[in-house]
Amino acid sequence: MAAAVDTSRGVFVVERFYVTDTDLSARFPIYTRANVGEVFPDPVTPLSGDSVLWYAELGWRQALDRIGAMELAEFPADQFCQLGVVGGYCYLNASLIRLFGERAPGLSWQAMDAAFFGAQPGIPDYVEMPGDVRPDLTERIGVTFGWVFQQTCLDDLIEFIVDRKETKAIAAGRPDLAAMTDHQLWERFLELAPRHQLLFSHHIFASNMATVPLGVISGVATAVGRPDLILPILSGMGEVDSAAPSQALWDLGRLVRRSPSLNEAFDGGVAGLLSRIQGNPLAHEFLATFAAFVTEYGSRGPNEWEPRSPTWETRPELALSAIERMRLAPDSASPDLQNALRAAEREAASAELLAMVAGDEAMCGQLAAAIACSKAWLPGRERTKTNNIRLIHEMRMPMRELGRRMVARGVFDEVEDFGFILMREYDSFLSDPASFTTTVRTRRVEYQRLLELDPSFLFVGSDGGPSTWQRRDAAGAEKLGIGDTLMGMAGCPGIAEGRARVVLDSNDPMALEVGDILVAPITDPSWTPLFVPAAAVVVDVGAPLSHAIIVSRELGIPCVVSATGATRHIPDGALVRVNGGTGEVTILELAGG
Repeated sequence: MAAAVDTSRGVFVVERFYVTDTDLSARFPIYTRANVGEVFPDPVTPLSGDSVLWYAELGWRQALDRIGAMELAEFPADQFCQLGVVGGYCYLNASLIRLFGERAPGLSWQAMDAAFFGAQPGIPDYVEMPGDVRPDLTERIGVTFGWVFQQTCLDDLIEFIVDRKETKAIAAGRPDLAAMTDHQLWERFLELAPRHQLLFSHHIFASNMATVPLGVISGVATAVGRPDLILPILSGMGEVDSAAPSQALWDLGRLVRRSPSLNEAFDGGVAGLLSRIQGNPLAHEFLATFAAFVTEYGSRGPNEWEPRSPTWETRPELALSAIERMRLAPDSASPDLQNALRAAEREAASAELLAMVAGDEAMCGQLAAAIACSKAWLPGRERTKTNNIRLIHEMRMPMRELGRRMVARGVFDEVEDFGFILMREYDSFLSDPASFTTTVRTRRVEYQRLLELDPSFLFVGSDGGPSTWQRRDAAGAEKLGIGDTLMGMAGCPGIAEGRARVVLDSNDPMALEVGDILVAPITDPSWTPLFVPAAAVVVDVGAPLSHAIIVSRELGIPCVVSATGATRHIPDGALVRVNGGTGEVTILELAGG
């Protein structure tokens, strides 16, 4: 990649591989796909880069300023910094994450690395730069941390509750999109998009604050030689929004399981299922319950931060496929039952650790406060994420209506082509839609080419770009043999054995049978329903605040993350043992053995 430093703006001016690519920060040069790969697993489309991503950048700055970790003047005014895009893929600025750790009292760059990178190898050491040390900001962060410990339940986080009510009201008040003009549909998008900045600032604030009790609990447990208590204490929280759809899907799966006629319908596949059962009086309860599910959770789906992507409302088959798998699971796999077991383990582990430090009044008090406030901040982080997703879905829906019209007029080939037009191009597009057809097609082809590649996980300064990346379907990775063990990071305790099912796309869960071990490259909430029938989950990447860990802890499923190369090295169909407490994945038997 050709790169030059523009000293006037403090950025690397780099070669653009896709229309969404950005300049990169020279002051804060380490970029990673860690964590953000769960948010944007696929390349960023032009409309998202201009809107969702830019407002997220501004919201992130707003959150860091609120925490006291940075001043807004430390960011370039008109350039991406906390986020960056290379070859269409979104990257997170790890230098800024580490700086937060260095400035925050009681934290460090190593602590932030552990939270965001997990056990990923090849991460360079932190190098202090002029301006990194700011005692004034450290003092401000300390005040914020003190406030964090006073919030002990989700209802204490009033602004997050207000955001939930607001986004639910926006969804409930969705106008009749079919009756709106093309310009009105675009105006609806423009009206909603800026709200993402505030919602995202709340999400980043909550995400950073969730690291505070996590750090205290981990520090105390490690200091007394009981790191095995960390995961149980962070499990079974309840009110975790990302896990909630699993219970709703489970209930729908139980309806199907109890009905011979519904089972027969599902045996015929989920394509066209809703139409096939529409006239069946025995399906009335299922259809009504599913409609309520879509109203509540229809904004969720694969790559859900991307307006171009499908959701459970726009493509119900995605949810129906999850129900199809869940109907086969035994009653003992109920998410509510598993959560109750984890909640009991949490209370026992908390009491045990507190008893071990009872003689140290200061440590015991700090630990008790951390355990109490973790019940607010860990679910709060997921709540703020859901609020953003609900808003983005309402941005999505008018654009889908516009896309539908453009397909009918022969301007677009696909409804989702609306995503291949930059936000700043839309006025010209609406004036002469046909003039953009070639541009849209070219950008879609380039996007699909990038989608086939596996971007660099981390780089410093600049990256070689798509020409240096491996294809996702590249052959040649050495498979593990009988007795071999792949080490990852413990995510949720428990031991499970089952057949490994390497699933690369949450849109197609049909290969996963009840009791299988789900092996995935990375997970976002669209993967959550696949956790329920699985005996355990193994993920290529991840860290303590990754989606896979948070959800598996709620559902009581053994989980290992940061299992580098798991999808490439674990043979599909092999019998494996997953130890979620130690992070070990062991091959017991090969397929057909």
